[in-house]
Amino acid sequence: MKKSSIVLIGIIAVAIAMILVIYTDSSTYSTFTEAKEKKTELYVVGVLNKEKALVYEPTKDANHFAFYMYDKDSTETYVVFNGSKPQDIERSEQIVLTGKMDGEVFHASKILMKCPSKYNKNEVEIIENTAAPKTAYIN
Repeated sequence: MKKSSIVLIGIIAVAIAMILVIYTDSSTYSTFTEAKEKKTELYVVGVLNKEKALVYEPTKDANHFAFYMYDKDSTETYVVFNGSKPQDIERSEQIVLTGKMDGEVFHASKILMKCPSKYNKNEVEIIENTAAPKTAYIN
């Protein structure tokens, strides 16, 4: 074989390896059930269970925050985050966690929140004694 053919085969092999690494590293959103099975770090999207208490006592441990969250399959799981409590997490519409399961507890390494937009002038949040707030539109 020519040297150029060997070099070309090597470049193609490296390119295929890079594509495989990028493809396997790009994560999609998972559920807590999938996180239990995989035991690797995943992204889990869900909503905060606002009916249960948030555990954050900065005088005891400023780097321990815990709460309950529902994933997209409505599975509730206890979440522990080794960091301070994010501001306005109670107002968040959606939470994206990066982390992994340890038994029945999800240990989050990152928390991203989608908070309600303050720029929606035509929407008013109506709080009732129900699980989910309702939205009314002003004409």
